[in-house]
Amino acid sequence: MTDWVYRFGGGATAGRADMKNLLGGKGANLAEMASLGLPVPPGFTIPTSMCTYYYEHGESYPDSLAGEVADAIGHIESAVGATFGDADNPLLVSVRSGARVSMPGMMDTVLNLGLNDDTVEGLARRSGDARFAWDSYRRFIQMYSDVVLGVDHYHFEELIEIHKEERGQIEDTELGAEDWKLLAEGFKAKTEEELGTPFPQDVQAQLWGAISAVFGSWQTERARVYRKLNAIPEDWGTAVNVQAMVFGNMGDTSATGVAFTRNPSTGERAIYGEYLINAQGEDVVAGIRTPQNLSKDARLAAGSDALSMEESMPEVYGQLVDVFAKLEAHYRDMQDIEFTVQEGKLWMLQTRSGKRTAKAALRIAVEMVDEGLIDKETAVQRVEPKSLDQLLHPTLDPDAPRTVLTKGLPASPGAASGEVVFDADTAEARAKDGHKVILCRVETSPEDIHGMHAAEGILTARGGMTSHAAVVARGMGRPCVSGAGQLRINAAEDVLRVGEVEVKAGERITIDGTSGEVMLGAVKTLQPELEGNFATLIGWADAYRRLKVRTNADTPADSDVARQFGAEGIGLCRTEHMFFDGDRIVAVRQMILAENEQGRRAALDKLLPMQRDDFAAIFRVMRGLPVTVRLLDPPLHEFLPHGEAEFADVAEATGVSVDRLKRRVGELHEFNPMLGHRGCRLAITYPEIYEMQARAIFEAAISVEKEDGETVVPEIMIPLVATQDELSILRARVEAVAETVFAEKGHSVAYQVGTMIELPRAAICADKIATSADFFSFGTNDLTQTALGISRDDAARFLDIYVKRDIFAQDPFVSIDVDGVGALVEMGVERGRSTKVDLKLGICGEHGGDPASIDFCERVGLDYVSCSPFRVPIARLAAAQAALKRKL
Repeated sequence: MTDWVYRFGGGATAGRADMKNLLGGKGANLAEMASLGLPVPPGFTIPTSMCTYYYEHGESYPDSLAGEVADAIGHIESAVGATFGDADNPLLVSVRSGARVSMPGMMDTVLNLGLNDDTVEGLARRSGDARFAWDSYRRFIQMYSDVVLGVDHYHFEELIEIHKEERGQIEDTELGAEDWKLLAEGFKAKTEEELGTPFPQDVQAQLWGAISAVFGSWQTERARVYRKLNAIPEDWGTAVNVQAMVFGNMGDTSATGVAFTRNPSTGERAIYGEYLINAQGEDVVAGIRTPQNLSKDARLAAGSDALSMEESMPEVYGQLVDVFAKLEAHYRDMQDIEFTVQEGKLWMLQTRSGKRTAKAALRIAVEMVDEGLIDKETAVQRVEPKSLDQLLHPTLDPDAPRTVLTKGLPASPGAASGEVVFDADTAEARAKDGHKVILCRVETSPEDIHGMHAAEGILTARGGMTSHAAVVARGMGRPCVSGAGQLRINAAEDVLRVGEVEVKAGERITIDGTSGEVMLGAVKTLQPELEGNFATLIGWADAYRRLKVRTNADTPADSDVARQFGAEGIGLCRTEHMFFDGDRIVAVRQMILAENEQGRRAALDKLLPMQRDDFAAIFRVMRGLPVTVRLLDPPLHEFLPHGEAEFADVAEATGVSVDRLKRRVGELHEFNPMLGHRGCRLAITYPEIYEMQARAIFEAAISVEKEDGETVVPEIMIPLVATQDELSILRARVEAVAETVFAEKGHSVAYQVGTMIELPRAAICADKIATSADFFSFGTNDLTQTALGISRDDAARFLDIYVKRDIFAQDPFVSIDVDGVGALVEMGVERGRSTKVDLKLGICGEHGGDPASIDFCERVGLDYVSCSPFRVPIARLAAAQAALKRKL
C-alpha cells in the first residue's frame, strides 16, 4: 500500500468498507467486494485526500503520484493479461468518481479509456468482433470529448441520428462495424473542429486527462448544488477509481444492468432492477434503449414481452441472486448494485447502500429487524428524519405532466392545487362555497390567518423559510411556497404575472411546498399513507430519545393533530393568532384605540370570555400535558387597518372616525417594530393586557379541571424579556391574578411562569433572569434575528447568495447557527442552570423541527424541543438519533 494509490482485486486488495472517508464509497466497496471473493475487475483508487491536495496546489499533483499510478496500472495489466496502450492486446480501463456518500449523476465517468486508432484494431482482432471494438471506440470518443474536453455530447448524438436517417435505420443496434467506424472518424473530426486540436491518441495523456476531469467534477455547478441540498461538506472531496474494463456489449451473451436488493420505492423484499443485452452501463441510465426486467415476476407485473434476465440468462441470473443475498447480509442494508456480464461471466462493478423513499426506508428498517439482520437501534438510525415529510403531506404524482411557472422557497411541504385568490376574505368565502383555493399574497400578515386556514396552500412573492407565511403554514400543515421573486402580484387587478404569463383570479395553479415549484393548472397529487411500519419505528425511537417533543399550536385542531403525531405538550401557544377572528378583532381595535386604562379594560372584558374558551378547548385536547402559553407578543399596530377599505370597515364597527383611526395608526407607527413596543414592553406599559390573558388562562384551567376531571398544566411565558426586573414585575402581576382567581373559584391549579430567551442580553444575563423564572424557552427565530442583525422577512433577498458563497453553511433560520446563535443558547443554558439546577429548558423556534438543530439541543442538554404539528414525528426520530449518537 502506498500513500496515494490503493489497489483492489487481482489478489492485492488494500482497502475496506470502513475506509469510505479516504477511498470514497465506490472505492471502499469495490475493495470490500474483492475481499469477499466476489468477481470484481481489478483496479485502484486515488483517495479523497488527493482531491484536497489537487485543489490546494493549483490543480496539480505530487511528483510521486505518476510513478504510483504507473505501478498500479502494471498490477492491472498482470491481473488481466493485457497491456495499456499495446496495439495487439490493449488494456482498457474506466475512470470513475467516488465520494464518501453517494452523489448519483453529479460527477464524471469515462469508459473504454485506452482506445485509439491503433488499439481499436487490436481490440477487434482479440475479440473477433469488429462491431464491438468500433462501438466501444466511438463511445469513448464521445464520452471523453464531453467529460474531459468539454465538447457537448449533443454534437455526437446528432451525427448518429443523421447517419441512421441517411441509411433508413432506426435503432443503434442496427448499426454495424463499418457504421461505427465511420462515426468514430466523424466524432474525431467534430472534436477537432470544436477545439482546434486532434483527439488525443496517447493513452497516458488520456488517463491523466480523465483523472483530472473526475477531480474537476467535484467543483461543477451541479455537484455544488447537490452538496448544498444534501449538506455534504465541500472539503470531503472525491476519490478516483481506475478499473479494468469489462464489456457488456460483446454480443448476445453479454449484458449490463443496475439492481436493488429490495424495491427502493416500496421496500418490498424482491429483486428490483433492469438490464440490457449487448450494451454498456450508460445505455441503461441514458434512456437510449428501453431496459428489460431482471426477474420474470417483474416482467409479468409490468406487462412486458421482452424476456427477463431470469429467462434469457438463467445461470448468470442465479449467480446474481446469490451475490445480492451475500452483499445484503454482509452490509446489513439494501444495496444498489451495478454489474456487467461479459460473454457469460458475471462481474460486479459497484455496490452501495441504495437510496430509497421514506415509505421504503421504514419498511426495510422494520423488516430487517424482523429478519435479524439489524437491531432496533440501527433501524432507528437508518431512516432520515426529514424524509418523513413525504409521508405526512400530499405529494405530486411523479408521472403527472406539469408546466412550471416559477420557483420559490420550499417553505412548507406538501402539494396542493386550487383557484388563485388574492386576499384572505375571498379565500375564506370561496372555501365555504366548496372551492379549493391557493392564497397568493405579496407577503402575509397575522390578519390573513383565516384565509390561510381556509386555503389549500399559500404562495407569496416575498419572505423566507421562516417568514410569517412559512411558520403559520407549517403549523397548519398547509403547503407553502414563499419568496417567489419572479412573481408579480397585483391584487387590485386580481392578477399575478411571471414574465409575460398572466394568471387571473379563479384560474388554477399548483404549488409544491417540498420543491418550491409553482405550476400552471392542476397537477395530480398522491395522498399520504401512514402504515404500521411508521408507528413501529417511531415507537422504537421513543424508547431511545431523552428530549421531549412538544408542538407549536394555537388552535384545538392543530393541538389535536400534534397529539395524534405524539406531541408531549405544547411548547408555544401564540395568543395573538386568537385575536383576528370575527368580533375579536373589533374588541382588540377598541382596546388599542381607547384613550385611557378604563377604556382598555372595557374592551379587554369583551375579549376575556373568548380567550378563556380558546384556552379551555386547547387544555381539553392536551389532557394533562403541559401547555406553554406565550402572552401577547407583536406590536399593537399589526392589529390596525392599513387600506382605505379596511379603515372604513373598522370605523363602522368601532364607531370611531376614519381620521381618528389614521391618527392612531400614525401614533403607533414604529420604524423598527421588531425591536419596538412589543412583548413584555407592552405589558409594562399596559399591564391590563397580560392581566386579562392570565385570568383567561387560570379560569379556563379551573373550568376544565372541575368539569372534565382532567389535570391542566399551564405554563405562562413572558416574551422578549431583556432584564430580570421586567420578568419579576410581570411575574408578580401574574401571581396576583392567580391568587385572585383561585380565591374567587375556590380552586387552584399548579402553574409555572417563565420567559423566552430571544435577545442576546437575555442569554448573557440568564443567571439573573433565572431567579424569577421556572423555565426558559429559547425563541431562536428572534434570537437569530437579533444575534445576526438580519430580518427573517427580508433575508430571502440575499441569504441564498450567502449560502452559495459559503458565507453561511446554510440558512440560519432553517438550521441553527451553532457558532453564533448556538453559543448564546449554550451560554443561556449554563448561566441559567448555575442559578437553578433544575431549570426547565426548551426551544420553540422553527429550529425545533430541524434534525441538525435537534442534535445541537441534545448536546447542550435542553429538556424539550417544540415544533409545528406536522414536524412532531420528524423531531421524535431526530431526537432519538441524537441520543444514540452520543451513546456510541
